[in-house]
Parts: sequence; C-alpha cells; structure tokens
Amino acid sequence: MSAALVTGASRGIGRGIAVALAEAGLDVIVNYASNAGAAAEAAAEVERAGARAAVVQGDVGDARDRARLVDEAYAAFGDIALLVNNAGVAPSVRADILEASEESFDRLVGINLKGPYFLTQLVANRMIAAGTPGKIVTVSSMSAYTASVNRGDYCITKAGLSMLTKLYAARLAEHGINVYEVRPGIIATDMTGGVQEKYDRLIYDEGVTPIRRWGTPQDVGRAVAAIARDLFPFSTGQVIDVDGGFHLRTL
Repeated sequence: MSAALVTGASRGIGRGIAVALAEAGLDVIVNYASNAGAAAEAAAEVERAGARAAVVQGDVGDARDRARLVDEAYAAFGDIALLVNNAGVAPSVRADILEASEESFDRLVGINLKGPYFLTQLVANRMIAAGTPGKIVTVSSMSAYTASVNRGDYCITKAGLSMLTKLYAARLAEHGINVYEVRPGIIATDMTGGVQEKYDRLIYDEGVTPIRRWGTPQDVGRAVAAIARDLFPFSTGQVIDVDGGFHLRTL
C-alpha cells in the first residue's frame, strides 16, 4: 500500500483529505503542529477507513521540524507516494492592509508559503533519489486570486502557493512527478466558523456560488483522492477548483 504525508491533517480540510486518501487505499502520515488530541482522532478515522496511520508532530514553518517530519514519515512506511501541502493558518486578527502588522505577515508567510515551498523541496529530492516518482498536491484557496483587504497577508501566501505549484510542476515533470493545486472555496471548518453569518448570506441569499451550499472537507478530500488514484496522469501544474463554481464570472 502506498503512503501519503498530509500536513495539517488533524482537523478541517486536512482531516477530510486524510480520510479520503485512506478510503482510496493509501496509508497516511497525519501531521499536526500542536493539537495532539485532534491528530489522534484523525488517525483513528484513517484506521477506521481501512488504512494505517502514523502521527507525526511538526511545524512546517520550522526548518528543523520539516526535516524531522520527512525523516519520520519515511521511517513510518518506507516510502511516500503523495505529499499534500495542506497546513496553513489564518491571521490572528483580520486587519485592514493599511494597519496590518509585519508580525502577522511574517507568521503567515513562514507557515503558509515558506513551509510548503521547502517541504516540497525535501520530499521531491527524496522521490528523485529513490527513483519512485510520486505526486505533490498543494491546497491553496480562492484567496489566491480574490482580494480580501482585511487579510492581505493570507491572500499573498495563497497566491504564492499557486506559483509554487507551477514552479515545481515545471521542474519535476522530467522525473515523473506530477504537481497539482487544489483550490477550495468556502469550506465549513473551524477557520470559517467566525464568519458563518456573512457566508450564509453570500451563499444562500446572494448566490455568490452557483452551487448554493457550503463546501465540506470531504469535497476537498475527494479531489485529492482523485489525484492519488492517478486519474489525471497527463496533467501537471493543474488547478482544481473545489468552490461550488465561485471562480465563474457570470452576468
């Protein structure tokens, strides 16, 4: 059985991806930064889906943690067929870009962008050295192209992930490693819980998404599982929108 490393897999979208991959037949390394209890729950869900789970703590924004995470992931199952860059954080305070702090910007760039950039480097080099090409998926957001002036740092990091995907797709194709961006829209997680009333209005009253419902972590998980099943063998650098049609421009 192949194995997948899913960062930020203890909750929300990451947990949805981990379970979907388990259902698709992959063992899963459940990475988490701080919530060990939630990670254990996610691992139990993976195992109930019929796969093996290994839990590895690590902050992707920290270089030493990234190196240890990769070492422990490979030690757990011997090989990694799929890396899913999912871990990410929102600003602690939604601040107008005319007032936002450098501290918030640095924190988000470190975790949301620098972390996946260099984690991908580590795993890609392992795949190349082992001669076992796999796949790399980065979970971005509709914020990669949708301006939210009260969380500019978040938008900047997600836009950067789109270029990360293009860069690694171009560089790794010769090694048989396909790279994808999965771009969620409005997904029901604890990260969006604080703005539920706003998004309820946008979805159900104003029709901001043609498919008038919230997305779920399972929706995102199914998209990643399709990649894991090798259903897109002649695609790389591809953006897969999981957003209820938000990306459409309609009149």
